[in-house]
Amino acid sequence: MAKNVILFTLQTFSTTGGIQKMTRTLGHSLHRAALKNNWNFKLWSAYDKQDDLMTQYLPSANFKGFGVHRASFVLETIGHSAKPHVAILSHINLAIIGLVIKLINPKCRLWLVAHGIEVWRPLSFLKRLMLKHCDSVICVSNYTKQQMIKRHNLNADKCIVLNNAVDPFMHLPETFAKPQKLLRRYGLNNDDFIIFSLSRMASTELYKGYDQVINVLGSLKSKFPQIKYILSGKYDDHEYIRIKELIAEHDVSEQVILTGFIDEAELTDHFLLADLFVLPSKKEGFGIVFIEALACGLPVICGNADGSIDAIRNGELGEAIDPDDLTELNRAITKHLQKHLAADTRKSLQKKCISHFNEHDYMTKLEQLIND
Repeated sequence: MAKNVILFTLQTFSTTGGIQKMTRTLGHSLHRAALKNNWNFKLWSAYDKQDDLMTQYLPSANFKGFGVHRASFVLETIGHSAKPHVAILSHINLAIIGLVIKLINPKCRLWLVAHGIEVWRPLSFLKRLMLKHCDSVICVSNYTKQQMIKRHNLNADKCIVLNNAVDPFMHLPETFAKPQKLLRRYGLNNDDFIIFSLSRMASTELYKGYDQVINVLGSLKSKFPQIKYILSGKYDDHEYIRIKELIAEHDVSEQVILTGFIDEAELTDHFLLADLFVLPSKKEGFGIVFIEALACGLPVICGNADGSIDAIRNGELGEAIDPDDLTELNRAITKHLQKHLAADTRKSLQKKCISHFNEHDYMTKLEQLIND
């Protein structure tokens, strides 16, 4: 009898973020695995509408978006609960869905995907109850696994580490020249030293570390007069004001370029434009942006206090620093900018990244877990 596998998500296609990107790849991999193994696979999204689907990831017949009809999402889950052999929750906020499925269909194998800060905190009674009845917790990093064991007293055998993979539809460069259109857009020269950060910038989430980069730019510009810092990502009004005040305080208005949101279609070009990707964050569950940068051959500096360590393979692919140590951050950036980043170096880094974080290996691990 063919297995029935269903992936429940909050949002997958209508917004862009680390969890959404991860879930797209998860959905695509499960779809491919289902075709290979003759399973039945569906992806149900609570908040996406039907026309939000990106059909390169899976056919419309395998997707159901409930949009504003969230009550229907729960009701149809109840009606469908006797069918799945494996039900996967992409977020802890779907706990009620998991409990309903387990109540109606106790033999269904229930998985939760654990990302980062959403599970690194005290949980409600319903979420704790769902964890108790969950068969497996798929942790995107070793750090998240340790947090699940420490904070929620989960059995280590229940927690399985499955690192994220590079999006199979991300455009990976074959050559590594800086895009002329972006040099012109930002008024840059080919010989500028360009540091790049990409992050959501919210006044409620002051842990990403881009402000630390601004803090050290003042001293770095004396050593590297051609240094530029491109800081990209959506920001709220309060955070924009705080960032502008930091820029003024450290006298780096000539060095910092705030781009705001950048379209995914231009993401690869921004990685090619840069000489170094820096995001000394404290609360990354994994950090998909790090493997995206590495997949474009861009060296990475990240924090050493969270799941970022998995993304750089414990130092094999990048450098991890204490995110609170400005001296260490200054030293790490200086070391990278003193070296010429050759095309061959970028190609080698890209190849190493893809060898570890490719969809083929990711899908194979999913197959093994479902067939186990």
